Amino acid sequence: MKYTGTTYRPPIEANTLLLQVTVGCSHNSCSFCTMYKDVPFKIEHIQQIEKDLQEAKMLYGSQKRIFLVNADAFVLSARRLKEISAKIIEYFPEMEVITMYASIKNIMGKSDQDLIELRNMRINDLWVGLESGSDQVIKHLNKGHTSNNAYEQLERLNKAGIRHNDIFMMGAGGKGKAIESAAATAALINKSGSNLAGVTSLGFFPGSQIAKEVQNGAFEPATELEILEEERKLIELIEVENMPFYGDHPINATRLVGILPQDKDRLIADIDAAIQTTDSSILNGVTERTTL
Repeated sequence: MKYTGTTYRPPIEANTLLLQVTVGCSHNSCSFCTMYKDVPFKIEHIQQIEKDLQEAKMLYGSQKRIFLVNADAFVLSARRLKEISAKIIEYFPEMEVITMYASIKNIMGKSDQDLIELRNMRINDLWVGLESGSDQVIKHLNKGHTSNNAYEQLERLNKAGIRHNDIFMMGAGGKGKAIESAAATAALINKSGSNLAGVTSLGFFPGSQIAKEVQNGAFEPATELEILEEERKLIELIEVENMPFYGDHPINATRLVGILPQDKDRLIADIDAAIQTTDSSILNGVTERTTL
């Protein structure tokens, strides 16, 4: 199997077959991210993809779920994605889910008919990097979309029958913005009907634009207490039924996994316990996070 550079995938895809169809990130301009700075974006050759599928078939036999890497594989044209899906189904006819990372801009580049055809080719699940429902926050993170774009494109996925697992970042609004940011993000989740919410925390990685802003005083980070309070308020405000909530990224202040609303009280109690048992010097400070 060919993989170029560091390969990233959501934590809960740890046991999913990974197939490289792009290298790097087509956007590669988010102010917080340093993941693909050393890897120029390119599209993998279909011959290499088929070679990897042949190897995967020999190694693993049957597979029902596959994750296409790297950063935003959904940037590929609908024609290319259908070609890749056809190859996957040729080698794994039992395949049920073809998933990958996607940006709002990637979705905007597909027509309604494209989305329906991709759903019919078993591309029925996407991990969408939203980070926040706040326009101020997503503009500062340089995500390349607005909150209105997000509302519109997620609704298009809903209509096409494509699940969207939405990724959000606590602390991205900076100091003093926890409750405001949580409310905006919860509003997006509730209106779009997120199929899953994955929550991570903002880090300041050397070389990133936002790390430079912290150093020169242009951006004041949220404290660990504010990050926990933001996540607490987010959970409190989410109204989607039977939605998995994964706040289990390794860089998070505390590990939270549950189904909302069933586990709402437990998750909030876990956050309250973390606040009560954590030293005040840590709660009122900014923890160094060294990796995404």
